[in-house]
Amino acid sequence: MIAAYDVAAVRAAEGVLLATLPEGELMARAVEGLAAVAAIRVRERGGHRVTALVGPGNNGADALHAVARLAADGHLAGAVLLADRVHEGALAQAQAAGVVLVREPDPGDASAGISTAATELIGEADVVLDGILGIGARAGLPAYARAWVGAIPDSAYVIAVDLPSGQDPMGSGGDPDGVFADETVTFSCAKPVHLLPAGEPASGLLTIIDIGLDFGVEVPALQRLDRVDVASLWPVPGVTDDKYSRGVLGIIAGSENFSGAAVLAVTAAANAGVGMVRYVGTATPQGLVRAAVPEAVHGLGRVQAWVIGPGLEVGRRAAGASEQLAAARAVLDGELPLVLDAGGLDLLTGPRAAPTILTPHAGECARLLTRLGDREVTRSQVSADPLRYARELASATTASVLLKGAWSIVVGPDGTAYSQNDGPAWLATAGSGDVLAGLLGSLLAAGLPATSAGALAALVHGVAAQEANPGGPIRALRVAEALPQAIAGLLRAGIPD
Repeated sequence: MIAAYDVAAVRAAEGVLLATLPEGELMARAVEGLAAVAAIRVRERGGHRVTALVGPGNNGADALHAVARLAADGHLAGAVLLADRVHEGALAQAQAAGVVLVREPDPGDASAGISTAATELIGEADVVLDGILGIGARAGLPAYARAWVGAIPDSAYVIAVDLPSGQDPMGSGGDPDGVFADETVTFSCAKPVHLLPAGEPASGLLTIIDIGLDFGVEVPALQRLDRVDVASLWPVPGVTDDKYSRGVLGIIAGSENFSGAAVLAVTAAANAGVGMVRYVGTATPQGLVRAAVPEAVHGLGRVQAWVIGPGLEVGRRAAGASEQLAAARAVLDGELPLVLDAGGLDLLTGPRAAPTILTPHAGECARLLTRLGDREVTRSQVSADPLRYARELASATTASVLLKGAWSIVVGPDGTAYSQNDGPAWLATAGSGDVLAGLLGSLLAAGLPATSAGALAALVHGVAAQEANPGGPIRALRVAEALPQAIAGLLRAGIPD
């Protein structure tokens, strides 16, 4: 699992460690790791030239110390730095090692461009170290740095120190003209910027250097499950289990106009390994489910969890629709764990006492927040800052929320949060949410807590999509069909050698 901590937690952990170390030791650890990564990247590219972009903070000092080490090892090293704001110790080491230094104007001069010497030094680099801003900065590049970043050649391999400059450390926004790194070297832990949609694309490959920080019982600001985590979380049956102890899932889904949603959700649940599926629907989807998933049982009965909503049309009055809707409302008023998806979200009027996970996309999240709150929220607002609005919806409903998108943001009512980014862009296709709902319901029926089940389902859903047709277009049904093999592979990957 990747755990990301916010700035306050990192600073607190640094303070505790600094009190036990000789002066400069913590920075030395960071520099050693950064320089080692940079040396490897230069060698991989068959190059020799490394240039650091040095801001006034500790990240700038790390970058300057790192190029000094590289220069001492025989690399052609340079640095572009501010004329009057630079770490003196790092500067002295760089001068002693023969680093080519170009001092640029004071950052207060917003009209300042970039000198010819700086342009040439940056333009010749095989590897560029971005040490302009650190995790204590706000989103947005300062004026002096815009020309620096603009001078980076497309051919250079860009390594961001701690975070790509210009991006918000908490991942809630960023600068489109900021640094987009090929790799980010960060220290001891990930930060939210590295795992959220506003910052992860700018971060590139994430490399974490252990410098000895201990976060103790501090709760991460954000987490991400990795593939190797699946084996320890997945409900694998034992020799004494039967179909009932493995979990029975009820699914109320589909309608005369969206009959396929029922097939996708029921297929996914059955393929994910639930003990038994009960299906409640109208005539057309019921017939399709009978044909596609003969293992499913039809009608109400005893279950351990429910999925309500894929393909459900709350306003329709087709034959059998009123009975299906009445069953959905009775379940919603009941005490069993519940996945509420798509049309089922229209039935929600407030908090439930039982474990509940909502699975809206950005537009549905915006509509729910508007309907349940005291202000209008737009889809674009949710898309721009999904973690914030997922937290708002979880708080308003006391439910877990799986906010669907290219990044699946999963938030619990206690504030626990995950960001999963495991599926290909091809997964943005009709019916993929129905598959996710059935998969997630199978985990609730097996007894997993709603929030961790949401993160686990998002990961497995993405992996199954990758395996359904690697590198090419996929249908939602193929994703559902790929679940057994994907789950088996993940379970094998988590078994120690």
